[in-house]
Amino acid sequence: MSQHFEIPRLRVLARHALPHIIESTLIPLGLFLLFLQLVGVWGAVLVGLVWTYGAVIRRLLTGRRVPGILMLSVVTVTARTAVSFATHSVVIYFLQPTLGQILIASAFLISVPLGQPLAQRLAHDFCPLPAWLLAEDHIGKFFKRVSLLWAFVGLTNASIALWLLFSQSVGTFMVARTGVSWALTGGAIGLSTWWFHRLMAEHGHQRPAVIPATAG
Repeated sequence: MSQHFEIPRLRVLARHALPHIIESTLIPLGLFLLFLQLVGVWGAVLVGLVWTYGAVIRRLLTGRRVPGILMLSVVTVTARTAVSFATHSVVIYFLQPTLGQILIASAFLISVPLGQPLAQRLAHDFCPLPAWLLAEDHIGKFFKRVSLLWAFVGLTNASIALWLLFSQSVGTFMVARTGVSWALTGGAIGLSTWWFHRLMAEHGHQRPAVIPATAG
């Protein structure tokens, strides 16, 4: 008989993921803006890098799990810092997020043949999955396919951003790139969620909704 797994409500997922998002995104951004005013751009860049690596080192020293979203932040911040210190070009500055995107998409892609799909690690950050569910063969295949999906989305997003950067004005680039990024990311999230719900229902893991009886 199949075991059941109830997918948590969005409020529960958000509450679980919020600390990771704050630590890996909001705090580094706030530190960057603060030190940008205090010591300039290079000091702000270094502070952001130190904070991100410090978050990983703290977890390793205390034996805690390193969240996937924090690992992605390390990849992105490292790429942006390296490029920032290599050049002062405005074009290169706008190119930095795209470089990070390419690295992240490559990480998704490489994780599949290594048997450690990155999508599975990230899913655990937002929705902790029980060990028995992760042991299911079809769940492993699902996360491998979703990792390939996100690799494709990331590389497509980066390719469009590169084209916009070298063919449009800065204003058009910023507006168009943001719109394209949101559309592709939102579509991938929606498809991944629908795919997972369908898989769970097909294999009898998700509890059916309880429909109350009506009088009459």
